[in-house]
Amino acid sequence: MNLPNIPLLLLILPGILSADPIAIDTPLSGWRNAQGERILYTQEVRYPAASVNTQDDQSELASIKGRIAASVKSQDQPFKLIVNGVPMPLRVENGEFSRPYSFGAGSNSVEIRSPDGEAVARTQFYEAYAEKNQPKIRIVLAWDSDGTDLDLHVITPDGQHCYYGDRVLKNGGALDVDVTTGYGPEIFAMPAPIQGTYQIYLNYYGGAGDEDLTVARVTVITHENTADEKQQSFSVPLRHPGELVLAHSFVYP
Repeated sequence: MNLPNIPLLLLILPGILSADPIAIDTPLSGWRNAQGERILYTQEVRYPAASVNTQDDQSELASIKGRIAASVKSQDQPFKLIVNGVPMPLRVENGEFSRPYSFGAGSNSVEIRSPDGEAVARTQFYEAYAEKNQPKIRIVLAWDSDGTDLDLHVITPDGQHCYYGDRVLKNGGALDVDVTTGYGPEIFAMPAPIQGTYQIYLNYYGGAGDEDLTVARVTVITHENTADEKQQSFSVPLRHPGELVLAHSFVYP
């Protein structure tokens, strides 16, 4: 009787278990409670080439991590991350992806899609920590070109200006990161918004070469994960570095 080669099985088994084209390691589906977890909203910015990044001490319950099989083709385009229906670009390096995300209480969904849409992975979970500090306003900026630097600027009703040079405001508004390497996203969030008019400006800070035109996508979410949730998305073409435009304004509440 021939016994199986145990060391060989141990080598083969991980490949079998990770056969899915896209694997989401976290968040996992089901119920969870993030009370007491270390959740960092703002990310480290390392100039001159700053990208979305996850700090070492970030809780797994405030992260999106996973793996992409080598068979999934990127076509030199970013993968797409969709959180609670809001799409944003997702960089993949060496077959892995990792980014922080501040999920709200209640039901949350995460979806990863390949650039051609052929490979998809989804997960859904329920955050049971009802007292969790979560944004009542979230503004997401993404764009369609690599090697370009777009900047999100938000003017709050009391005149404070949130941007890469002042990412945390006294009124509680904050910008998570300054992406200088293309695609984004950059996300502004505010857990206790003040009433009044919010203005969203976009600055085309730097281009990648001859193809200067880039199209930005801005999504505004208010009262996320509640019965009063509203989402607005719109596209803004930016034609040359140095351009500054008022992309949108809205009144809260």
